[in-house]
Amino acid sequence: MIRNYIKIALRNLWRHRSFSFINITGLSIGITACFFIFIYVAFELSYDNFHTKADRIYRLVTDIKTPSETINTSSTSWAFAPNIKADLPEVEAFVRTSGGSFLVRRGDVKFQEENSMFADSTFFKVFDFKLVKGDPRTVLTAPATIVFTESTAKKYFGSADPIGKTVLITGDAVPATVTGVMRDFPGNSQIKADMIISMTSLTQKFNKGIDGQWGNFGATTYLLLKPGTSPKAVEAKMPAFLQNRDGDGMKKSQMFYRLMLEPLKYTYLYSKRGGQEVGSISNVYIFSIVAIFILLIACINFVNLTTARSVERAKEVGIRKVVGAEKSQLAGQFIGESVVLCIIAFLLTLGIAALLLPAFNQLAGKTVSTGIFSNWYYVVILFVTSICIGLFAGLYPALVLSSFKPVMVLKGRFSGSRKGGILRKTLVVAQFSISIALIIGTIVVYNQMSFMQNRDLGFNKEQMLVLNTNSDPAKESLKNAISSIPGVVSTASASSIPGGGNNGAYSEIENKMGDLQIANLDLYFVDYDYVNQFKIKMVAGRSFSREFGTDTAQAMLINEAAVKLFGYSSPKDAIGRRFKQWGREGKIVGVMKDFHFRSLQEVIKPLTMRIELHSLDLITVKVSPKNLNSTLAQIEGKWKQFIPNRPYSFYFLDEFFDRQYRSEQRFGKLFFNFAVLAIFISCLGLLGLASYSTLQRTREIGIRKVLGASVPGIVNLLSFDFLKLIVISCIIAMPVGWYFMHQWLKDFAYRIDIQWWVFVLAGVLAVLVAVATISFQAIKAALSNPVKSLRSE
Repeated sequence: MIRNYIKIALRNLWRHRSFSFINITGLSIGITACFFIFIYVAFELSYDNFHTKADRIYRLVTDIKTPSETINTSSTSWAFAPNIKADLPEVEAFVRTSGGSFLVRRGDVKFQEENSMFADSTFFKVFDFKLVKGDPRTVLTAPATIVFTESTAKKYFGSADPIGKTVLITGDAVPATVTGVMRDFPGNSQIKADMIISMTSLTQKFNKGIDGQWGNFGATTYLLLKPGTSPKAVEAKMPAFLQNRDGDGMKKSQMFYRLMLEPLKYTYLYSKRGGQEVGSISNVYIFSIVAIFILLIACINFVNLTTARSVERAKEVGIRKVVGAEKSQLAGQFIGESVVLCIIAFLLTLGIAALLLPAFNQLAGKTVSTGIFSNWYYVVILFVTSICIGLFAGLYPALVLSSFKPVMVLKGRFSGSRKGGILRKTLVVAQFSISIALIIGTIVVYNQMSFMQNRDLGFNKEQMLVLNTNSDPAKESLKNAISSIPGVVSTASASSIPGGGNNGAYSEIENKMGDLQIANLDLYFVDYDYVNQFKIKMVAGRSFSREFGTDTAQAMLINEAAVKLFGYSSPKDAIGRRFKQWGREGKIVGVMKDFHFRSLQEVIKPLTMRIELHSLDLITVKVSPKNLNSTLAQIEGKWKQFIPNRPYSFYFLDEFFDRQYRSEQRFGKLFFNFAVLAIFISCLGLLGLASYSTLQRTREIGIRKVLGASVPGIVNLLSFDFLKLIVISCIIAMPVGWYFMHQWLKDFAYRIDIQWWVFVLAGVLAVLVAVATISFQAIKAALSNPVKSLRSE
């Protein structure tokens, strides 16, 4: 019997090839899209879960309260962790990490390792990163010791064993011993580096005494709590700990700290304080909803097309019931046909997913999976999902088909029920409501990305080349030599550039009451040419000038945000006010117009600039677009002449600044592609329904043509009913799309307003797509020969 059911199912699928193709294609695309979203979401949710002690690992974060503001940061003082371990018995171990960039040399092989990290000796005790060579207890104990990842070790040593060998690090060529080799960091780790340097290298060699500096924030600290310890109980002890250890220091500096613990698994998706790599739980939710919607649209297609064909199978059901078939047997057969179709779709999905997975990884910007069979349970989940779709999507059509009354059917008095027609219309409205909402979302995402990339940032970043000299002694000579190149428009030096990191400085600025107000302010060290080169506008006072010899030690520029912070109603009122900052004292000589020195997701913060010529690692070079390749080659030649020991590298500022939006750009691309798939699946279903509707009305169309109906009139007749459904979908989708995209935009400090034309454009696009889909069948029917359709009348 089962074999007979399968044979009948395959025969029906082949007999109605067009409907079968639409069903299988729609399901395959829907399941494939859902599968890709599933592995993406699973990957995002898996960050840092591979650590066996993950449930006991917490990131220590700080709120720094000054008289001016409260700063929420993921950084901690270098002194916090060692003293917390000494004072709080609940803490089993701690690890501090700090990112950096190091020149590494071995013979003629040299690389600037931008993704380097200092870490305490407990790194491999707390975290489960795998060492392939070396003792995890001792590899990071001694100063000037390094652990390479496998891929980094190959760059310097090839296939040779690196353990015990020496490399030279930093521009001072400090010898460092390789004590370990670890596997490359997993893709789902928030902590990543190409090499790890022992923390004692920093605390005992490069920056002695940093362990005792309570006000120096630069470490990312993780605490491993003892089993059974409540993080809330540990947090409750932090105020007393800070008061005992640094109460006088906080009171003197008027900077008060609040320490909190973030679970390791929480930091990637939920923390607003940032980190090495951050995700978004909102995006996870959005993609999960999109996956459900796409799958729902595919299932709606199946239900619609199957119930629409119910009239054709009415006689089959009637005859089967006459010869003794039970309702449950008929329902089982139709559900079985549904499952067979879904299994075919599943097999097709495997092929599509295997083919498109590399492209999806590239689109996602990370390797979410190395292959569809790399995690066998993904395939099992995919198969079970397909079977469930077959069972649930086929349930309603099976109940409808198996409930036909044989007497009515065999007398020829059966026609499609009114309820079935209403259901199909309701499902079409649901499909296109989802699709139109996704179109609205796509337009809003695109407009926000365009807004962020084209907004006036308040500075000039075009044709700007950036070179990082890493404090090489020859940096000033290099800058002067580059300035003489014909294609170079201007040069400047600085410690920071917009979109990059910068110092946070303990500062005292005179406020409108005449008091020195304490604040922690962002700080750029620059030279005389920086402000002019970046075309940063001055709204009061003057910029730095070589005409004033005291500018190198006693002058400061601030931005408009700083003016507001210190209570001035006008930028002019801040000119001449006193400042104290990192051992320097002087006066404010100018106020800069606010410019976006960070991402547009952040509000512009107070910024200070000072001249500090010995702290300028970056050379910014404004180049002419003419003969650019020749200019770049000459700059490289000057680099090799003055800084031969460092590998030459550069980047353009506009590209560097836009990297801040990579995650949003990836989100936009993913959202767009999944929205297109949802619309395509909806159109497949609409095409199938239009085909079936046209088939059912073949004789009506023939009679109308004989009586003189025009082709446009017939096309309008066949299209009108569907277009009404699309209009209803627009009305439903617009407020839903507005609400969700309004919530998404809240994550951006500078954002677009959702304009009325977005909804009009989404509605027009939906109508055009629907008309194109329906018209294909309508025109075909309208042009057909009426004699053929009326021959049997």
